[in-house]
Amino acid sequence: MAKALLTTSDLAAIEAAVRAAEENTSGEIYCIVAEESSEDLLIPLAWATGVALLAPAILLLAGLPAPALDPAAPGGWPTGWSVLPTTREAAVHAARVGTLVFQAALFVSVLTIASITPIRRLLTPKAFKRERVRQRAETQFLAHNLSATRDRTGVLIYVSAAEHMAELIADEGINAKVEPGTWDRAMQALIGGLKSGEPGEGFIAAIGLCGGVLAEHFPPRPLDNPNELPDAVVLLPSS
Repeated sequence: MAKALLTTSDLAAIEAAVRAAEENTSGEIYCIVAEESSEDLLIPLAWATGVALLAPAILLLAGLPAPALDPAAPGGWPTGWSVLPTTREAAVHAARVGTLVFQAALFVSVLTIASITPIRRLLTPKAFKRERVRQRAETQFLAHNLSATRDRTGVLIYVSAAEHMAELIADEGINAKVEPGTWDRAMQALIGGLKSGEPGEGFIAAIGLCGGVLAEHFPPRPLDNPNELPDAVVLLPSS
């Protein structure tokens, strides 16, 4: 959970770390912690649909009576049987209705169970989570105006608590001046802190490394170094 991930002292320490890093650069660092990024009901719906489509196979595996048909027999019924057309049609109709009812029951049951938050998270593929975290980080980058800084030097550190995933997005002004992989050390420091149960320390280390990169390429302007973005961590609840 986003609020449980960072303590009050963590939030204060991270805000202070951002403020200190930005004293040495005209760039901007912005931190966001989201409770969850992949809260998507398409996952339970997909699982429910897939399981419901297996209903006929499940019925057969469960031993549903299904006598083998003899193509040579009149009407395709087993040899030696004498079945009136109306009886045969009623049996086929009953089988179809039973299968449909079973499919509907499976669909509703699986959808209900898969919609329970912990189960939905467990059933969500990792690649889907990664893509959703990346998309939400990009959305937040734009929503909080990180692309509107004077020199396009905004750096977003985004953590999604439920998925245990993080993203770092740097604007084109700073990215144009650094080599690929420049931000890897900051991400490693952040992930290291999260994995060790010290998320505040991970954030602070990552902020320091990002601040060093920004200070190298965008030092502060004397008497003209406004704080363009808030320094406090933004906490995003699950929608």
